[in-house]
Amino acid sequence: MTYSSSIKYEASRIHAAALYCSDGRVGEHFDDFLQNGLNLPRYDRVSLPGGPACLAGHPQANLEEKGVIDELHFLVEVHKLRKIILIAHQSCAFYSTRLELKEPRLELVQRADLVRAAAYVHRVTGIADIKAYFARIRDGRVDFEPVEA
Repeated sequence: MTYSSSIKYEASRIHAAALYCSDGRVGEHFDDFLQNGLNLPRYDRVSLPGGPACLAGHPQANLEEKGVIDELHFLVEVHKLRKIILIAHQSCAFYSTRLELKEPRLELVQRADLVRAAAYVHRVTGIADIKAYFARIRDGRVDFEPVEA
């Protein structure tokens, strides 16, 4: 069976990418925020468990770091990226399971990781326009709070 999307294909690029966690529970919220909150339709996606955590120097994410940096270099070169958005989210299993962190330290480390990841991305790509956000789950909603990077 073939499925045809009802969404029209748009070939133009917007020169922006987002790096975020692959947790499917917040995927639609990330899309909504990026497309409607930041007005970034058709942004390039880099998604993996923990998202920006892999660029914050954790030894548990050494392999992921190399892969994500390679992908970002590719996107900068081929898609001419000029903006990168980093998003971490509350209750992330990467932090609680792989890094074995618990609240309240878990969120503090996530916020610090966003700052470290932004600095690292700037250093290796040369892109200056990097924004970071923490997605907080409240009363069945997801709120996106800016994190000064």
